[in-house]
Amino acid sequence: MRDTDRALVQAATAVAKLRCRSDNHTVAAAVRSADGRVFSGVNVYHFTGGPCAEVVALGAAATQGAGELETIVAVGDRGRGVLPPCGRCRQVLLDYFPAIRVIVGPPDGLRAVPVSDLLPETYVWSDHQAEVPAGPRTGVWPLPVVPGSRQSAED
Repeated sequence: MRDTDRALVQAATAVAKLRCRSDNHTVAAAVRSADGRVFSGVNVYHFTGGPCAEVVALGAAATQGAGELETIVAVGDRGRGVLPPCGRCRQVLLDYFPAIRVIVGPPDGLRAVPVSDLLPETYVWSDHQAEVPAGPRTGVWPLPVVPGSRQSAED
């Protein structure tokens, strides 16, 4: 494992110690962008299924304008160490960042593996999307019209 990967584990561990102090936040994640910036997040537990720490960290990176993300790790509270991502997070990581590496393994054997290694024979969302013809966006569903609003250039 690279020194930058060890530093990412340390960053996630520090967030877990500092911010995971209740049953609402029990996992912290840290993700590194291609330009070396590190973004973190904690899970938001809710009985309806709140977001995992990895997804929150992805959102934090997006909020700060990060482009390609290289490596991610999740760490449990109360000294539980590195945790592998759940199935939903694995799928999200693969769909958004197919080249991202995920740090997994026991404390004495941590390693960074491609997310695709964590999802053998996976469903690849982009492989199953219908081809969209070039031209203006028409959408399958009619776009809602809000009184007093106007369509933006992006619509």
